Parts: sequence; structure tokens; C-alpha cells
Amino acid sequence: MQTRITQLLERHGVTYRLLPHSEPVFTVEAAAAQRGVVAGEMVKSILLREKSGASRFVMACVLGHHALDAKAVRSYLGDDGWRRLTFASAAEITTVTGCVQGAVAPLCLPDSVPVVFDSAIAGCRMVNISSGDPLAGIELYPQDLIRLAGARLAAIAAKDLPPVGIGT
Repeated sequence: MQTRITQLLERHGVTYRLLPHSEPVFTVEAAAAQRGVVAGEMVKSILLREKSGASRFVMACVLGHHALDAKAVRSYLGDDGWRRLTFASAAEITTVTGCVQGAVAPLCLPDSVPVVFDSAIAGCRMVNISSGDPLAGIELYPQDLIRLAGARLAAIAAKDLPPVGIGT
């Protein structure tokens, strides 16, 4: 299976393992089970947009067992005038990422979309992301993912909120 994500990894000589699913998955637990991996290594890629104003987008990523703290993402973005953030719609997700909701990866994004990873991602032995196709995931080293995504690391995982789905 070839996707824009796998093609990017191959162009950069990144070692990865393609993990096919027998059916599309939309939760961390289902994706981990289909891939035969630990749910704690799943990376949720969540596209946020400004609620009003310039309608800028940011890709925020947390590990599968964590919820995202959108206020922490906005605080991290800081002095660039970011307003309140909200989840992007399914149509916005497809337009901005080129992937359907549930198959979003933090790679191959427009240059105008900053990428922020929760700091805990860097501490994983391996991580799992979507391949850009709902029928497969990708396992790779977190250092490679962080480098290719151009991600900045910050404490953006919520401490007391329930987790949300993957690849939203």
C-alpha cells in the first residue's frame, strides 16, 4: 500500500512498518488491536482551527491514552495572536490534510499548519500513526516522526479530560 505518508517516509529513508487493518478503525483501542500494538504508543493527530478570525489551523498530537488540552496548545503558540481553538470539521480535515477524518497523520501538511506534539511522544520506544488510509497504520521511531513533522514539543496532554478518537 502506498500513500503520501509512506512515500514521504521512503523519500527520507525512514525505517517504518506498515500495519494493515482488516477494517477501518476510529478509536485508539480498535486501531491498537488491529495493528497488534500497545495503545500507549498510538499517536492521535488532532486538527484544530481558530474559532474565529483568521481561521488558522494547528495539528496537535498526543499519545492514545491522553486527551488533548486545546488551551495548552494555544498557550504554547503564544505571541502569534492565536485565538480560541476548536476541533476542525470533517470537511476542513479533508481539505487541510488530504486525509479523511480517522486517517489523519501529522505529516504532509501545508507549511502554514504548525505541528505541536505532547512531550511524552519523544519518550516512546516506537509510535504508531495513521498511514493516511483508514485501512493501515504505520509504526516508526518517534525521533523520525518528530523530525519529519517539524514538530515542536510541549506539555499539551490534558490531565483530567477523557480521551478523544484518533486521527480527527
